[in-house]
Amino acid sequence: MKTIKYKLLFVLAIIGLCAWQVYPPAKKIRRGLDLLGGMQLMLQVEKSGLKEETARDATERALEVIRNRIDALGVTEPVIQKAGEDCILVQLPGIKDPERAIEIIGKTALLEFKLVNDDAELLDKALSGDIPEEYEIAYLVKKDERGIPRQGPPLLLKRQAELTGSGLKDAYVGIDDNGLPEVRLEFNREGARKFAKITSDNIEKRLAIVLDGKVFSAPVIRDRIPSGKAQISGRFTMEEAKDLAIILRAGALPAELSIIQKRIVGPSLGRDSIKKGATSAILGAILVVLFMVIYYAASGMIANFALFLNILIILAILAFFKATLTLPGIAGIALTIGLAVDANVLIFERIREELKIRKAIRSSIDAGYERALVTIVDSNLTTVIAGFVLFLFGTGSIKGFGLTLTVGILANIFTAVFVTKLIFDFICSQYRVERLSI
Repeated sequence: MKTIKYKLLFVLAIIGLCAWQVYPPAKKIRRGLDLLGGMQLMLQVEKSGLKEETARDATERALEVIRNRIDALGVTEPVIQKAGEDCILVQLPGIKDPERAIEIIGKTALLEFKLVNDDAELLDKALSGDIPEEYEIAYLVKKDERGIPRQGPPLLLKRQAELTGSGLKDAYVGIDDNGLPEVRLEFNREGARKFAKITSDNIEKRLAIVLDGKVFSAPVIRDRIPSGKAQISGRFTMEEAKDLAIILRAGALPAELSIIQKRIVGPSLGRDSIKKGATSAILGAILVVLFMVIYYAASGMIANFALFLNILIILAILAFFKATLTLPGIAGIALTIGLAVDANVLIFERIREELKIRKAIRSSIDAGYERALVTIVDSNLTTVIAGFVLFLFGTGSIKGFGLTLTVGILANIFTAVFVTKLIFDFICSQYRVERLSI
């Protein structure tokens, strides 16, 4: 009897822990694109022009930069992972402005500080095609009164940057003297030291601030700047300034990205998926519950309790590991419901056979579970292997189906065999059972 009590306490602890892990489900269970709506991108890291040592880990570094940028966007529970050697899968559930997200994710964000050569004669020669080897031509980007970017005057820049964005410590939005947003930069210790030297060595020269080959400003250095602070101004809107600050804080991408697949799921489609998926799963569960009660009476109620505990365990494990629930995942849960009942049907039919040969109720229950156990484990084991393979090697919806199926079957073995047997043992130990309702 003492052993039964300890087992009961263990099961009650499992129920309490799972309920705490799942509640509230709207916050604890991550939902995929097909349920919540949003955007999915498959990005390819372009490695044709990179050196071998740079190309080797370009995808990993791009993954980290993208993750930092998306985190700054505040997207709830994004999925960002490698897909093959040089591709990155990005899923953004619930994203409201996909185009803005694409702009932020895909921008290379190579920030450079380059000295300007103001020799007019040398600039004219360069514009006519005779560009000195150590220089390049770039155009200042200016916005007109309507905020539309226009090509400004040409500048002759040193090809070699004096300082890059790798020395940045922070980037944030401020307001300039004209009341317009600007992006303020703050360098780390090494970057501040270099910036101080650049400004002290080049007083009265212009220093261009270049982002992805576009010159945003080229102010004249009036004095040494020891503070390690600078700013980028360009008649930004507040949103543009915020986006630029996000990009610069996250760092530059090691290579260009190309979008090889884009899929946008509207929130209304997501709501329809939730409604249809939930309706089918609930309807299936109701029919199964009714069948078990009608066909197996009180024993069917025990099986139904195990069934709901099975579903609770699945949701708790999804919440604990922060896995994403998709529509195929719901299908996996629905399939698990059928498999869970199937195990109890095997057990109950074995118990009925034992009762028919006029065995005692307690010994009939023990024999029924013992005879059915091998069959249940064997049949479920093959399905677990199949589900695990789908989870391990599948992508997207296939992975979600494999996950819920695998977790559900493992939970099923626990609930259908251990929990229901424990309930029968407890009833038989507490009450004098003359007839088993099965």
